Amino acid sequence: MPVPDALEARLRRLEDAHEIAQLRARYCQYLDDGRWPELAALFTPDGVFTGLATARGTAELESFFGALQEGPLTAWWHYSANETVEIDGDTATGETWLWQPCVVDGEAQIAAGRYRDRITRGADGSWRFAERVVTFFYWTPLAGGWDKGKVGFPPAEAALDRA
Repeated sequence: MPVPDALEARLRRLEDAHEIAQLRARYCQYLDDGRWPELAALFTPDGVFTGLATARGTAELESFFGALQEGPLTAWWHYSANETVEIDGDTATGETWLWQPCVVDGEAQIAAGRYRDRITRGADGSWRFAERVVTFFYWTPLAGGWDKGKVGFPPAEAALDRA
């Protein structure tokens, strides 16, 4: 039978993993709903998002995410799965796989990729992204099919997953 300290540590790890999964889910929901201030608040004050561009800090994150739908990308739906997380005290790292149907210039497109995360627990006990990096396996018009490295949305070229 585990000693109480070991049991507490195991319970803490499970609670942390659950909170991190909730953080990742909220990210997708807030992004899809256009809730920019709430989305930016999921990052540390100096947190960074890298992918289609790089945004650092609350103001840049709000501006970057809000501007995405002011261009040719008019709709998207983010689905994440296959989450991994390694927790070490108040820091965590891991990956989440992404599937993203979207609309670019009125055309249905499909993207898939991965997020690589560095996550930290703040003084308030909440987990936040210190860094979230997205790379894409493909991003292409739905009618044209898809394959590894196929890109139909030019900004995604810079974020192709090279692993």
